[in-house]
Amino acid sequence: MVVELYSSCEADTMEIARALGAVLVPGDVVALSGDLGAGKTVFCKGVGEAIGIPADRIVSPSFTVVTEHAGAVPFLHVDVYRLSSEREADDIGLEEILNGEGVCLVEWAEKIATMLPKSCIKVKFLFSDEGSRRLILDAEDTPRIRGFVHRCKRYLTGG
Repeated sequence: MVVELYSSCEADTMEIARALGAVLVPGDVVALSGDLGAGKTVFCKGVGEAIGIPADRIVSPSFTVVTEHAGAVPFLHVDVYRLSSEREADDIGLEEILNGEGVCLVEWAEKIATMLPKSCIKVKFLFSDEGSRRLILDAEDTPRIRGFVHRCKRYLTGG
């Protein structure tokens, strides 16, 4: 199922992310891709809030690669921007993290595409007009994802 959402501001991105966070369960992986400044870390903050982590505790983990937060479920915020290869990701145990028991969000996920679980939820961030973004969500068509789409219907493009 591919869904296109429109975010006119950071608050919209947070609300969309909170809606997704509300349907995530342990073991889910969300693969985020998009240019610098497109809203990936803001999205992580919204998902984190949905599982009980204050947004101000979630920052870009570019220098640490993986940051784990304790919420209603373990929340792993991964940023692979600085990794040079999937081999480097494998060397730091990223495959184990991706197959772990927490909710895992991966920024710059396209850099480790072959390591991602087949069932991962993909969100691509695209710049639109001034300050706005298009978020393209690609996920299995499940009741949880349909529930998320229903909660976000006002952000659907073309609707």
